[in-house]
Amino acid sequence: MNPSMETPRLWTEAQVKATLPHREQESHKGSYGTALLIAGTKEMPGAALLAGLGAMRSGVGKLVIATEAGAVGMIVPQLPEATYLQDGLQQIAQHQASVDSYRAAAIGPGTNPSGLTEDAVHVLLGSAMPVILDAGALSRRTYSERQAPIILTPHPAEFSRICGVAVDALQENRAHYAADWAKRLGVTIVLKGQKTITAFPDGEIWANPSGNSALAKGGTGDTLTGMMLGMLCCHDNWKHAVLNAVHLHGACADEWVKQHSPHTLLAHELTGLLPEVWARFEK
Repeated sequence: MNPSMETPRLWTEAQVKATLPHREQESHKGSYGTALLIAGTKEMPGAALLAGLGAMRSGVGKLVIATEAGAVGMIVPQLPEATYLQDGLQQIAQHQASVDSYRAAAIGPGTNPSGLTEDAVHVLLGSAMPVILDAGALSRRTYSERQAPIILTPHPAEFSRICGVAVDALQENRAHYAADWAKRLGVTIVLKGQKTITAFPDGEIWANPSGNSALAKGGTGDTLTGMMLGMLCCHDNWKHAVLNAVHLHGACADEWVKQHSPHTLLAHELTGLLPEVWARFEK
């Protein structure tokens, strides 16, 4: 790959303001589609909750959370706006529940790599919608060509497992490796970390200028996955959805540190800040 093509551009506040969608006065919940989130177990229900909050705060019309039956009762009190598909990972993996009616899907937060997860990923990739793969759904695999985007959201250790390159080497040249593997696999790679890198399979590479060390805490990645899922449902341009989710996620952390220590952020507080932060970008 030409080294000059590996230099990322910054996705700036001005670009976010220019590409955020308007919510039309005559619209209804169906205008913004239904998203599918496959996440969480009874041991890790919080990941599904964090991703669900991120999605519901980010423009989606309706959200279905597919999670273990034992997790549903723990999530509902905090997110009654979603609907729930009990034991949804198993139902989808075994073709007992259709995925045809969804506008976008995400799988992986709070789940474990397994044959069942792999089967569910295969079902989603056979659909015509954008698919986000995170956490437990990130494995070494190849991808068949498809019309709709595939978006991988690894942190450096997960990306290291995917590409076989040591974390230290990855961190020294994040843009190069993200761009290389996006092209190799035919997917979009959102490599999380300082100045998160988004590499599209067509060679476009962007770095994110927002965010800070407050995001170095469990659950913030789940929140980002949910935000990206919601934005895929309300943006006409899927690339803008990915880039704006990353930027606004970081902007919420920047808002936090204006008054608080970066040590103290909890992931769910990102979505508590999002309404105010998003509104600022609309002015």
